[in-house]
Amino acid sequence: MDKILEAVVMSSYPNNVKQGLVRRVIEAAKQPMDSEQCWSMLELSTKLYLTGDTKYKREIGKEVLEVYGHYHPEEFEEFFNVRFLLSLLQEGYGPLGKRSHYVLDYIQLGLQFVLESPSANSIFSLLRIEVLRKVCERPSPKQCAKISKLLTQHPQCIPTGKHQVLFCQQLIRCIGQFQCISEGEEDIMEFLEQVNKVSGLLQRIWRTQTSAILPSLKELFTIISSTEEQEAPSNALASVVQFVPLELMDGVIRNLTNDDSITDVQMMTAIGRMIDWVSWPLGKNIDKWIIALLKGLAAVKKFSILIEVTLSKIEKVFSKLLYPIVREGALSVLQYMLLSFQHSHEAFHLLLPHIPRLVASLKKEDSNSATSSLEQLAELIHCMFFRFSGFPDLYEPVLEAVKALPIPNEDRIKHLLGQNAWTSQKNELACFYPRLASKSETGKIGLINLGNTCYMNSIIQSLFMASDFRHSVLNLTEGNSQPLMTKLQWLFAFLEHSQRPAISPESFLSASWPPWFTPGAQQDCSEYLKYLLDRLHEEEKTGKRIYQKLKESSLMSQAVEHHYLNKTLIEKMFGGKMMTKIRCLKCLNVSSREEAFTDLSLAFPPPDRHMRGSTSVLPVEEIGPQFIEPPENPSQLTGSPWIQRKAPMARDPAAPPMPVETLGFQEPGEAANPLSGNASGVDAAKDPLLAFGEQACAPKDSRSVPDLINYFLSPERLTAENKYHCEKCASLQDAEKVAELTEGPHYLILTLLRFSFDPRTMKRKKILDNVSIPVVLKLPVLVTPEETEEVCHRGKDRAAPGSGFMSVVYDLCSVVVHSGISSESGHYYCYSRECTDTAPHGQPRDGAPKLASDKQLDFEIQWYLFNDTRVSFSSFESVSNVTSFFPKDTAYVLFYRQRPGRQSCLLHEALAEAGRLHGEPSLHKDLMEAISKDNILYLQEQEKEARNRAAYISALPKSPLWWRDLDRDKDDDSSSGGCSPAAGGGGSGSFHGLVF
Repeated sequence: MDKILEAVVMSSYPNNVKQGLVRRVIEAAKQPMDSEQCWSMLELSTKLYLTGDTKYKREIGKEVLEVYGHYHPEEFEEFFNVRFLLSLLQEGYGPLGKRSHYVLDYIQLGLQFVLESPSANSIFSLLRIEVLRKVCERPSPKQCAKISKLLTQHPQCIPTGKHQVLFCQQLIRCIGQFQCISEGEEDIMEFLEQVNKVSGLLQRIWRTQTSAILPSLKELFTIISSTEEQEAPSNALASVVQFVPLELMDGVIRNLTNDDSITDVQMMTAIGRMIDWVSWPLGKNIDKWIIALLKGLAAVKKFSILIEVTLSKIEKVFSKLLYPIVREGALSVLQYMLLSFQHSHEAFHLLLPHIPRLVASLKKEDSNSATSSLEQLAELIHCMFFRFSGFPDLYEPVLEAVKALPIPNEDRIKHLLGQNAWTSQKNELACFYPRLASKSETGKIGLINLGNTCYMNSIIQSLFMASDFRHSVLNLTEGNSQPLMTKLQWLFAFLEHSQRPAISPESFLSASWPPWFTPGAQQDCSEYLKYLLDRLHEEEKTGKRIYQKLKESSLMSQAVEHHYLNKTLIEKMFGGKMMTKIRCLKCLNVSSREEAFTDLSLAFPPPDRHMRGSTSVLPVEEIGPQFIEPPENPSQLTGSPWIQRKAPMARDPAAPPMPVETLGFQEPGEAANPLSGNASGVDAAKDPLLAFGEQACAPKDSRSVPDLINYFLSPERLTAENKYHCEKCASLQDAEKVAELTEGPHYLILTLLRFSFDPRTMKRKKILDNVSIPVVLKLPVLVTPEETEEVCHRGKDRAAPGSGFMSVVYDLCSVVVHSGISSESGHYYCYSRECTDTAPHGQPRDGAPKLASDKQLDFEIQWYLFNDTRVSFSSFESVSNVTSFFPKDTAYVLFYRQRPGRQSCLLHEALAEAGRLHGEPSLHKDLMEAISKDNILYLQEQEKEARNRAAYISALPKSPLWWRDLDRDKDDDSSSGGCSPAAGGGGSGSFHGLVF
């Protein structure tokens, strides 16, 4: 029968004729026949299957084999023996040079008929050895796929024990050599299918034997980190990583990045090749592994590797965004690479020429993937604009390309930059190392104390946190006319963009040092602040005016320009005006003089003057952290106290002046302030936020900031030795002096005069009284009849003719605290927050200013504590209670920011307009270059320090926690320790025990 079949197959008959004859032969084969005939037919069918030169012949051979395997199992088992299979696997089948490529397919076909036979185990044992040998010979992707198909269908043939680990390692070696020679689509798809079969076999093994994962990954890293190979390993290795459980990622990365045996060159080679994997289609979690390794390297401060890899690979990653099949992973890697590369603009600038073309391509694609990627890319680009401003010529084409895409807000940008910076990555092995310097988790930067310079550091941080002032300083163009302002600009720029946890203000200190200060001695921070602001003011007056720059850049309207024509930046930000009036009590003649100020020095009233029960002419309102409804007449205009009092005050000195109360902190039995408007009627018992305000307030007999301001603004009698020389009377007369604010500054600086001279000891002593600090303050500002008319016109309000007072609302920004009992000693630190306008600038239609709720202002804006190099998160509660907990720590200098209102509308509108036109300040190129160079220097310093620490640690006795034997008995898993399951790590049998 075998002769007949062979003759039919080899004949020249048409296939349909042959098929009929073959069918008759196969039907006959289902009948009983002798053993010799069966062997002959099995040999023929084997020959046809393995060496047939056409697909038709191989199909006939397969069909005959299946019939004999099914109908003649005993003969088939005898034929399909171990010796025959060994010969096939080791020697092949067919003539030399033309060995069959179908041996593995043949074995897989025959195995299904001997699974229950007595010889099955012998066959499995043989195949377990032979597949390992085959893999070690580095077969082609096609042959590897056949091995994987065989083992997937018959897992009994997978090597076991140590051979299984070796098999996995060698299989990974094979994948590392896979190459797709053809560029045809069908060939590529076939290649991908082959790779998936091989990596799928690894996944199957790892699922059943997790102990094989570690050695497999070790082999994988050895391959991709090798610097000896002439050709780079195949990107097909990416298919292996996607099957590694993500829960093992932390342990793998931690051990990789902390292994001293891995050189920088090896690590750089490995991460570079991993980044190339983003081009591997259909791979899952590859981007997560790449980003995890980049973060791990940042945590151990191997910045030189990160810099080199980012600059060499970022353009290649960017180019993959053109291909939808790999776009998602490539975009994730690109986002991290750019957001983490914050020390220099170099990486971002490499992409600038390519961005417009990519954006155009994605818009043309018009798919969900393209739309989502465009939005994420635009967000990324705006983050880079924010971080590396000052290159309008380079950014203009990019800005044009993304102008129609959404723009993230500043908080979102700062969040992304803060969480992805290299210096923000934490090393999980930090407990094993001496502490390394790292940037505060607040994202803020400290200032180094240069020897009792905490007074300067606190003032600088308070000025820096005054965001309007900071933006104005950073926006200044480069010039030599203001050397001190230029140095302040550099200092602010480094505080904004440096990667260091703290910077040295040495250059600024030497430039701003008051000549009478003693080097190395503690100084008065208020005195330094006054000197600094005066220097900056005088320097600008004699140099080039800022308003000229604003005019040239068309940032200010004609009206605003005229209003601020002669004002310096210091006057705009901190300058206010005060009218001092002296009234002769005999002839009632009033002399007045207006003066400019940059801060108000608030003296403490005499001990016998009880502030809570006292009265004052001018009302100052303290507003607790509550919801404040704007009154119907928001200007809060009222007549001048002297107009109201007129002659009765002169004739009857005891006539009761206007009572003053504090909003939100009223004591039982106190009358409401008639100037408080609707806000004074808030029921503290019904408002929990008001209750908080009462808790934050000082006790009844203590001082408050409104008390001190009221005392400052209250009338002063000039009698006895202090009589006033009246020009009208031409003699010394009793008089009354009063101060009135005529223009509220944008930033109100209040200095509490805690230091007084003691004639007994001939020293300055400190007043340690606790002073409660309101988070919101309403200050009365005198307005002229013309201003009153303008206020009424703008607000559509009706006001009484003549001069009156308008309430201006201020929000607390910074509190400089002095710790100690003398101005010549002690320590300064400050609490600060960034107060910005939370509502759009300008007035609504009804004329009432729509103030943001105080809940948002008081509780949602983050407070920070700046203490030289240390910066930490804080709260208003800490600010309020600092003196209660530490009696020697008292508030000394306060910064308040004026809310948008009628009096401040011009400046606020100018600032808003500047912000809309230019966004974040753009630094000039020299400054950006200096910051980039210093950031690189810092990264190099940190890397060197980390390596020195690592060398020190490596010389210590090894901890068994990290260097456990991988084969240790798993019964020890319950052992406790810093990395036990309860502590967040794994036991001795966990993946965390590996050190590559």
